[in-house]
Amino acid sequence: MSRYVYFFGEGRAEGLELGKATLGGKGANLSEMAQLGIPVPPGIIITTEACRSYSAAGRSPEGLFEETLNALKEVERAAGKQFGSAENPLLVSVRSGAPVSMPGMMDTILNLGLNRDTLAALIRATGNARFVWDSYRRFIQMFSNVVLDLDHDEFEEILDAHKRRAGAKLDTDLDAAALEGVTQDYLKRVQEKIGRPFPQDVREQLQLAIEAVFRSWNNERAIFYRRMNRISDALGTAVCVQSMVFGNMGDDSATGVAFTRNPSTGERKFYGEYLLNAQGEDVVAGIRTPRPIAELEHDLPEAFRQLVEIQARLESHFGDMQDIEFTIEKQRLYMLQTRSGKRTSFAALRVAVEMVEEGLIDKKTALLRVPPDSIPALLAPVFPGKAKAEAIAQGRLLAKGLNAGPGAASAAAIFDPAKARLRADRGEKSVLVRTETSPEDIIGMEAAEGILTARGGMTSHAAVVARGMNKPCVVGCSAIRVDKERNVLVVHRENGEELILNEGDPISIDGSTGEVILGALPTEPSEIDQHLHGKLAGPSRLAEEFLKLMEWTEEFRTLDIRANAETPRDAREARLYGAHGIGLCRTEHMFFGEDRIVAMREMIMAESVADRETALAKLLPFQRADFIELFEVMAGFPVTIRLLDPPLHEFLPHSREQDEELAKRINVSAARIRERSKALNESNPMLGHRGCRLGISYPEITRMQSRAIFEAAAEMKKRGRDVIPEIMVPLVGHARELELQKEVIDQAAAEVRQTTGVEIKYLVGTMIEVPRACVQADRIAEHADFFSFGTNDLTQMTLAFSRDDAASFLRDYLAKRIYEASPFESLDVEGVGEMVRIAAERGRKTRPDLKLGVCGEHGGDPRSITFFHAAGMQYVSCSPFRVAMARLAAAQAALGGGH
Repeated sequence: MSRYVYFFGEGRAEGLELGKATLGGKGANLSEMAQLGIPVPPGIIITTEACRSYSAAGRSPEGLFEETLNALKEVERAAGKQFGSAENPLLVSVRSGAPVSMPGMMDTILNLGLNRDTLAALIRATGNARFVWDSYRRFIQMFSNVVLDLDHDEFEEILDAHKRRAGAKLDTDLDAAALEGVTQDYLKRVQEKIGRPFPQDVREQLQLAIEAVFRSWNNERAIFYRRMNRISDALGTAVCVQSMVFGNMGDDSATGVAFTRNPSTGERKFYGEYLLNAQGEDVVAGIRTPRPIAELEHDLPEAFRQLVEIQARLESHFGDMQDIEFTIEKQRLYMLQTRSGKRTSFAALRVAVEMVEEGLIDKKTALLRVPPDSIPALLAPVFPGKAKAEAIAQGRLLAKGLNAGPGAASAAAIFDPAKARLRADRGEKSVLVRTETSPEDIIGMEAAEGILTARGGMTSHAAVVARGMNKPCVVGCSAIRVDKERNVLVVHRENGEELILNEGDPISIDGSTGEVILGALPTEPSEIDQHLHGKLAGPSRLAEEFLKLMEWTEEFRTLDIRANAETPRDAREARLYGAHGIGLCRTEHMFFGEDRIVAMREMIMAESVADRETALAKLLPFQRADFIELFEVMAGFPVTIRLLDPPLHEFLPHSREQDEELAKRINVSAARIRERSKALNESNPMLGHRGCRLGISYPEITRMQSRAIFEAAAEMKKRGRDVIPEIMVPLVGHARELELQKEVIDQAAAEVRQTTGVEIKYLVGTMIEVPRACVQADRIAEHADFFSFGTNDLTQMTLAFSRDDAASFLRDYLAKRIYEASPFESLDVEGVGEMVRIAAERGRKTRPDLKLGVCGEHGGDPRSITFFHAAGMQYVSCSPFRVAMARLAAAQAALGGGH
């Protein structure tokens, strides 16, 4: 029979290296701390296997509770107390602990084991009736919410009413008698709502709590968080049942959350918050604004000294920035948790680089520590100092809170998470404004551009989750108040004025400074971007650390990173961020200038080959000049140029006015233009007359583009710069299509060689985007020097999903776990990925030296890059602004740590 329960420390003793997969992150780290001799309240861990069994069968595994009670005896011996005793009662916490950190997504219950008998015993034992009644009312509220499914607000209403009667501002202002009254009213409310008394049997309490934590693995917010972070549903959560220690026993007791380094900036400084006379959820929930950890040295100096020593020891032991939870009971320190801390992209970069410099970790570990998905936040625009200063000078500074998540967000103020989600679905931006956030707000937090809360500190739920999402966040902004009844935001300004903002009014938040500004502010390029472009007056530590991390990627990655670019500006941006070539130059984008589009339309309207060639001759100089510029910028790095791809109707006018204007320019009737547009219009253009099909019908188009490429290459060679252009034929599905197009390309190369006297080396290949091409890759490879996978269209054709139309049903598909992520954002490995594998294997069977690359937007997705690395691709190509992210993802894939 499986063993489901382990005592703290046991999981790592006597060769039982069970680890996080079995004990969960919380349980494994608690066990490790216990092994290190760090003061951890004794407890037991119920394994993730038990949760998986519960989820599958809808009930706990046979014998689990008996095993739990038996293991609890070890906790009783270590604590010197007995669970359910009317003399010396043991109280426990019941907490979730998944293998992967999911802050706030699942449920916790504190003070379990209190009932009428143990309540009286605890009052006798402690002589502190206020503390005991406070603990009991907290237990009833948490248990009722988590286990009995009663709304949290049911109890907050009762508490607020008692506070008003007593004239109390905070919970801590209520005395024992008042808290007893609160508790009695809580018990009455439970009876009213569920039709039976609150459970008094401590064993029943424990069993129900454990099963509730199992169920919380599949609550709505936990499922959403896992989907957002690509965490497997199959993992399950462990459950930690731990002896309670109490931070709410008076002003010589406290509770807190801290980080070994600043989780927003990465600064090497012990950083955190605490509350005197409180329990853990008070700090995280933000109901009371906590105090900076440094002030603990004044309040409880010996406990603070121990805490500083332990946090340094934990960071050194785990080799990473730690997020720790602690409780001080009657001046005695206990550690309740340690885990790798969630951090912003800025902190992730700084911590990784500085830990290498400090000798704590090596470069490989540092590269694996920075999530590729965090790189865009480093490069995201910020508010210009001048524009912000002007707004403040105009009196638009509404308030200032704590800078919990760097970055700039400017959008409509929205007070409801569901509304923020709906707006995002419509393409509208929001700043989510809340009194404080709770785990239920996760959907709106993910949808919003930034988050602003009136309450809470740097370790509050809003701050922790926003950092994990890399979103701008301002918390503890006490000058604001969300008035739910009027659906307005009330701002109490320093001059005593009260300003009212309606939902939907624009606001701007600066997560780096904590400033909240009325109205929308413009943005400017990031500090790193400005540094790369030479626009910063002085040095930038952030940019230097970024460039250092990027240098390290070059030591380990084997996958080349190219960019999708067709303008010199995009090509220069790509080079600045480290691209080693252009993997996709879309030539159709070069035909939309004023003179070019007229010549292009003249070519489309032509009725003979000679007339088409006359129009194409006008386009050739433009194309040649474009290619020369690209070759210059890329300075010898490869440039893959895709021949004309879209159907011709896309280049024709779209209104009668434009028809009339074109008619005058090319001397044909407007009626003829409309007739030609109608003839070219297709029911399904994506599957119509486009790509290589155009080149086969009109080989003169392929010839003109090829000549322009070869003439540009010849010019570069005359300038002393050798380039090897890669000409890519789109939409090939049959070997004969590529064969015919290659004949035209080779003929153009021979003509240019004859007229210029310059020998040009070049490659001819195809974009693999048609399923037939994948299964016929061995034959197609007979005519190809390279394959470049166009995964955008390959996804559409393989799944029969239109990228534009799939939005109407894709959300349902994701919710029902048909796909784990949008197949247009992250490659469908089992379907489209299998097509890529087939094409790669069959192509190289014919031609072992066949060059393989990817030019679809999946080339910039870290998870897809891991697959492409394993599938034997030589390069991926993505938009210029995703190049840095792709470089890091490629290094991680080479180090075996990809997603």
